[in-house]
Amino acid sequence: MSLKVVIIGGGSSYTPEIIEGFIHRYNSFPVTDITLVDIEAGKEKLEIIGQFARRMIQKAGVPIELDWTLNRQDALLGADFVTTQIRVGGLIAREKDERIPLSHGVIGQETNGAGGIFKALRTIPVLMEICHDIQQICPNAWLINFTNPAGIVTEALLKYSTHKKVIGVCNIPFNMKNSVAEMMNCSANEVQIEFVGMNHFVFGKRVWVNGQDITDRVLQKLIHQEVDYSPANIVSLGWSKEFLQALGMLPNPYHQYYFQRDSVLEKDLQAYRENGTRAEVVRKVEKELFIQYMKEELNEKPKELENRGGAYYSDAACSLMTSIYNNSEDIQTVNTQNNGTIPDLPNDAVIEVNAVITRDGPRPIAIGQLPPSIKGIIQQMKAFEELVIQAAMSGQYNDVYQAMVMNPLVQNEGVARQLVDELLEAHKEFLPQFN
Repeated sequence: MSLKVVIIGGGSSYTPEIIEGFIHRYNSFPVTDITLVDIEAGKEKLEIIGQFARRMIQKAGVPIELDWTLNRQDALLGADFVTTQIRVGGLIAREKDERIPLSHGVIGQETNGAGGIFKALRTIPVLMEICHDIQQICPNAWLINFTNPAGIVTEALLKYSTHKKVIGVCNIPFNMKNSVAEMMNCSANEVQIEFVGMNHFVFGKRVWVNGQDITDRVLQKLIHQEVDYSPANIVSLGWSKEFLQALGMLPNPYHQYYFQRDSVLEKDLQAYRENGTRAEVVRKVEKELFIQYMKEELNEKPKELENRGGAYYSDAACSLMTSIYNNSEDIQTVNTQNNGTIPDLPNDAVIEVNAVITRDGPRPIAIGQLPPSIKGIIQQMKAFEELVIQAAMSGQYNDVYQAMVMNPLVQNEGVARQLVDELLEAHKEFLPQFN
């Protein structure tokens, strides 16, 4: 019996990690065929990744057929699962997303800030086309999206595409679980966190290890900064005792953009002046990675990939596919529609939540009312995300301006106008809906 996975954005430097995930799970997720897909601009990288992935599979001795193509429609024939890890415009576009806002004294973060808005505007139409193809060619396939901004993209697809078998994943909940495991000197499998919120704006409401509530102990360890709580792509500034005690929940690393905005902006501006943006750093890391990937003797994922950021993305995606395939009914953290899970948010809003994973998809575990301390800001963030989706679908200037001015990292009507004008011009090649 065949089991086919299609990886769209297969020329990504992340791909070896997801290939490793399939190899490690072969006994429980016996994938027979993997097809990597990319676009003409990524042809060279796709060839390098394809050859390297084949060497990984050969070394592992698992009977997986792997090929690669630039023809997405052909690749989708017979697919059971499709993953998306694309970056429309590449790292050059990310650099613009970061540099232009910083030039106006605004955080240019590529998923949360002004740059994140334009990443969504470029990405949503392309993912809509991919969903259209999936619905036409392999309508029973699950789309596992970890293209950022994952929550916004997933909500747009579930609201507006014809294909509804869509689930978003992110590495941050995995990162938080692994950080807690490190703090408590236990396995991540022993850690359970009740997550409440949305992608890159999720809180750990309660934490258990082997069924024992250890939330207060974990908060104390965070107060004393006993572990680096951030992924490779975010430099942790630490949290104050007062903030953590008042919050009474685990923040996630992206919260520093909102609750430590001035300090983060100062740090980003300094890095911008001295070393360039994060995009420029990533370009150097990727260049070194692809030099490694081209070595014919290399047949396992290099440790240097950890410097790329995004650790645990493949674990999240592979674990999710495995559980759907096996109807495992285990609990994982995913981006899926609210449907009453959080009564304070619309039913069709996408939230990041613990869910029971079945062959029919995720069943979110009810959370109840949002804690008063975070209710207002989560509702504000969700309203902002809805404005971004509206702008991506409409291609109207006023819609994208409205989203920009309501972004908590901008909220300045004059600066918002400048950012919209400059970013629309900078990315016009990838924003046909605005032309």
